[in-house]
Amino acid sequence: MHYDTGGPRRSNSTSQGIGVQSTPYRTAVWEHTARDIMARVKAYVLGLDFGTNSARALIVDPVNGKEIATAVANYPSGQAGIILDRRDPSVARQHPDDWLSSMVKCTKDALKKAKAVKGFKPEGIVGIGVDATASTPLPVDEQGAPLVRQKKFAKNTNALAWLWKDHTSFAEAGEITAAAAREHPEYLAKCGGTYSSEWFWSKALHCIRVAPEVMKAAAAWVEQSDFIPAVITGNKNPAQWKHNVCAAGHKGMYHASWGLPAADFLDRIDPALGDLRRRGTYERAYPSNERAGVLCPEWAAKMGLPAGIPVAVGAIDAHLGAVGAGVKPGSLAKILGTSSCDMMIHPNTSPLPDIPGLCGIVDGSIVPGYFGLEAGQSAVGDIFNWFVNYFDAGEKAHVKLAQEASKLKPGESGLLALDWNNGNRTILVDPRLTGLLVGQTLHTTRAEVYRALIEGSAMGARVIMERLEEYGVKVEEVINCGGIAEKSPLVMQIYADVTGRPMKISRSAQTCALGAAIFGAVVAGSAAGGYDSVEAAQTRMCGLKPKVYNPDAKRHEVHNELFRLYRQLHDAFGTTTYKDSLHNVMKDLLAIREEARGIA
Repeated sequence: MHYDTGGPRRSNSTSQGIGVQSTPYRTAVWEHTARDIMARVKAYVLGLDFGTNSARALIVDPVNGKEIATAVANYPSGQAGIILDRRDPSVARQHPDDWLSSMVKCTKDALKKAKAVKGFKPEGIVGIGVDATASTPLPVDEQGAPLVRQKKFAKNTNALAWLWKDHTSFAEAGEITAAAAREHPEYLAKCGGTYSSEWFWSKALHCIRVAPEVMKAAAAWVEQSDFIPAVITGNKNPAQWKHNVCAAGHKGMYHASWGLPAADFLDRIDPALGDLRRRGTYERAYPSNERAGVLCPEWAAKMGLPAGIPVAVGAIDAHLGAVGAGVKPGSLAKILGTSSCDMMIHPNTSPLPDIPGLCGIVDGSIVPGYFGLEAGQSAVGDIFNWFVNYFDAGEKAHVKLAQEASKLKPGESGLLALDWNNGNRTILVDPRLTGLLVGQTLHTTRAEVYRALIEGSAMGARVIMERLEEYGVKVEEVINCGGIAEKSPLVMQIYADVTGRPMKISRSAQTCALGAAIFGAVVAGSAAGGYDSVEAAQTRMCGLKPKVYNPDAKRHEVHNELFRLYRQLHDAFGTTTYKDSLHNVMKDLLAIREEARGIA
């Protein structure tokens, strides 16, 4: 199988990827030298954010959260960094060398920009934090080098990283869910009751089924958010890596009381899966206020930084986005991008029930000392882009359609959409669900469809909020982050009107990278110009924009009627328990449309 990898790649893992492994002596020397230099210059922290299509470097002043420089580097391979298979739309892979080359480029670009700031020196970087997508596992050899660098796997897409949005393992996810329900229901209880095709074990099992030669050759399967810190700290031994509790808990069924799923349990699903558990995994996972190590000389030279800078244990991008948004108990941080991730925290000293349909409740996955709660939608911006790219490819199509859609009243179009174009992540956890648009006529316009897609996304978000509150987790405020929150007043106002809640916006446009930088400040510690806790760092480094989108009472009343119909469609197509008729849906949509148009 052939794919675009952005040019030839070298197979030498030392020159391309993981450098020499650090020893205690080397680490001590690097840190001592770094502390001497840092004591003479102003402190800054670096956040490295690895998204779906690009890597971003953000340099931040930890005293006030001022972002002095940022740079983005797109992944060169495939389509917008994603390696696809035209025969199977569920395939989504990435080349790990894209992560590293883009990291080097964006870091150097950010450092170049930062040098325009008076007093900035690269030697002033006191800590580095890392976030990445998940579950994005990668098969590696005994030295932690990606298998795809080996000649025999160079053209094998199964030896690449399996991106979070790869849904090829939907059948395996069902197998794992059924087995755990029979033998270990506690495994499922902390991840919403259903194991997902987006997650670690289902992807590994699918690889076993379709590419056993890859699994046999792999010494380990590792998350992107563990791979990057290991690379830049020069750790060549996956058995010695500090794996992050964020990806382990939310995507790998890890829990402190049992670790990862038992090998004998995985044996009964497939012996090769149990073998992977025995030879290529770990027993303990760590929060991101722990150090993964320090920046090694090889990667320091490549990135333009001094060696010895502390590097935090990694985490999932959206979870650190919540940190960058200033999440606290009662805050729902919504990271809106290609998909959405909804994050909350709850004190780990306070009782918290298991919540069906969530993507996990994990101690320390967002802020140490708190349970991290994750939910979300498998597609948000992806749906809006799908519509524009396939049906309105004109210049500035989003701007044009938003202007037209903003003139429409709620219910005026007579349309209702289900937001499942890439499956449902929460609360149904079903990748085999698809999108739906009800109420079209021969007079339906593109702007009406565009608005209906936004409204459907907002209704999916409301379902998540109601599920959280159903189980006693009160949503006291909503903080939105990401490009959509920054760029689309229409989306934010519709979200406010549909949910009946004010929509606040994070001050930072780069909350994931900022969250990573916050953990960089924490692993640096207060003595080096950082902080001794995440909360202390958030107090100084986070904030909100003054603009708040408040719900309109009349529009919210109409959206309540539309939401009632949305829940009918949601339950009818998404569950096996719905028994009522859908006969009323189209008629009710017409009645709402007529009232909105003043012809009732």
